[in-house]
Amino acid sequence: MMKSSMALNLRQAIDVLESAIKDTSQDLPEELFLFVSRITPLVNVDLLIKNNYNQTLLTWRDDAYWAPGWHIPGGIVRHQETFADRIRAVAKNELGTAVEFNPIHIAINEVIIRNRSNRSHFISLLYRCRLTGQPAENLRFKGVSPKHGEWMWHDTCPDNILKVHEMYKGFM
Repeated sequence: MMKSSMALNLRQAIDVLESAIKDTSQDLPEELFLFVSRITPLVNVDLLIKNNYNQTLLTWRDDAYWAPGWHIPGGIVRHQETFADRIRAVAKNELGTAVEFNPIHIAINEVIIRNRSNRSHFISLLYRCRLTGQPAENLRFKGVSPKHGEWMWHDTCPDNILKVHEMYKGFM
């Protein structure tokens, strides 16, 4: 009896969660997304973008999950979204432009952050990309202190790259 009662409660809880999701291809409600991130790895794509001078395009990140720093643009794959679609969405959302890319990833990494519960396990796929247009000029880093979302070309891996992206130093 106890087992069937627990199964019923679990089924009801799942029904409530599912009713909160309007479209699984879009962003989940934040609390639901964080719950999912506590019980399963998240899959993300990262975009290695180089120019003709072999510089790497990085964007500044300053949020609740990482200390401020430069990072390779990337994003978490949504339900039933292809890697190609997520790569295109990242380029548009983070850089305001499009990219061409090799459909075969050049690196795969597993990231586990043991001292954190939310957003603590990732499978990261790195793709070699090339800009087909210019990144949004209004997001170009021009000042002394970068702001969240600004971009800049880098000759080498900066000292203030996000710790989680140190795994990509060899590509920069």
